[in-house]
Amino acid sequence: MTQPRKFLVIADGSDESRVAAMFAARRARHSGGAVTAMAVVEPADFEHWLGVGEAIRREAIEAAEAVLESLAEDIEAETGERPELLLREGETVECLRTIVDADEAIAILVLGADSSSDNPGPLVSALARGRGLFTTRNIPVTVVPGCLKREEIKALA
Repeated sequence: MTQPRKFLVIADGSDESRVAAMFAARRARHSGGAVTAMAVVEPADFEHWLGVGEAIRREAIEAAEAVLESLAEDIEAETGERPELLLREGETVECLRTIVDADEAIAILVLGADSSSDNPGPLVSALARGRGLFTTRNIPVTVVPGCLKREEIKALA
């Protein structure tokens, strides 16, 4: 049996992340695919005292786990399947490249664009500037407007 194609979403706690996850869940459900949600804990800039830096890191990991769990509940409600959850530490773009290169089943990256400001978000901005997100393995990227309502997502996906 072949592994279903995976829709990868970035779980960062933002509204647009939830919209992207809903879109990915609907697409996965209608295409026989699955959803993978990844949260990334970026390195803290605080390194003055080791104990304080470690406490900040632990808090960031706990917050990322909570975001992943909340998003997983939303995805599971839509698909009926528990999504794969990934928690990584490092720079978001590097973690994204590593995951895409390592997992051939990841077929589509679904990003939510921030529609409330002039900046659509760091990953969408990187794509728009043509710098690309991937190194050895390219996959399609779907950018979902973060302002879409549930009914609009249902109609599209």
